[in-house]
Amino acid sequence: MAQDRISDEDTEPSKGRRGRVRTKRRARDPEGRMALNEHLVELRNRLVVCAVVILLMAIVGWFVFDYVYSFLQQPFNAAKSQNPDLQAGISYGKVGSFLGTKMQISAYIGLILAAPVVIYEIWMFLVPGLHRNERRYAIGFFGSAIPLFFIGCVAGYWIMDKAVPILLGFAPNSEAVIANIDFGEYLKLFIKTMLAFGIAFDLPVVLVLLNFLGILSGRSMLKAWRWVIFLCFAFTAVMVPTPDPFSMIAMTAPMIALYFAAVLVSLWNDRRRAKLEDTDLDDERASTIDDAPEAVDGPSSLDEDDDR
Repeated sequence: MAQDRISDEDTEPSKGRRGRVRTKRRARDPEGRMALNEHLVELRNRLVVCAVVILLMAIVGWFVFDYVYSFLQQPFNAAKSQNPDLQAGISYGKVGSFLGTKMQISAYIGLILAAPVVIYEIWMFLVPGLHRNERRYAIGFFGSAIPLFFIGCVAGYWIMDKAVPILLGFAPNSEAVIANIDFGEYLKLFIKTMLAFGIAFDLPVVLVLLNFLGILSGRSMLKAWRWVIFLCFAFTAVMVPTPDPFSMIAMTAPMIALYFAAVLVSLWNDRRRAKLEDTDLDDERASTIDDAPEAVDGPSSLDEDDDR
């Protein structure tokens, strides 16, 4: 009853010195529980913070557009330097395409630069509802997934740096043939390739997460190693159109290594979970009783008993 009176007093309006009606803020639940409207308000506030940060970083991207544009155009320039007879150029279909391209690249830069703040806001929104062990799992997931994603994006850019000269090398060496490449399609190919390799490098982390959630076991992951290796080579062969096998092996080896690392972590987690299940007592199972008869100390001889 006292607790009910305290909560009523916290939400009861009170008058100040000048007669104004004020409402006291309700005390926060020590267990972190919130009402639905409070969750929605917190989600709205964090989304507003993310949107403002992305907008500010996009403005920064507007000013560094020239540097990023030259960075994206480098594979195309490398193709022209390798083949001086290549008649190719980057074209824009409409008058407003220049502005649209600059705004699009600025938005991508804003998303990349604002990624730490966005991840932090997502984490702060989810962490009150997680237990202590779930927080450790989430920290391990984000702490490994984010660097691997960016490493995969760098690998995707390296692939585009190698693939663009090879793809443009199929153009016929004729003055009558001029390759006008739309920059919008060129940018889409860049983004798709980088995202594809970024997601591919994060798949082992997803497998470990499924194992920790009890959905996938490490032994079942190990049984499918042949198919995984085949799919990794097939994925690299499609995404890396280079004739030399060394580039394909260099891109496939990290993916396979990450997969087997995920298998080892999953096997270790399965063994640890099995040990915990063995040590825990089941409430519905009867405990074992040691009913074996014990030896009783008897007299050494009957003559000693008679003397007594």
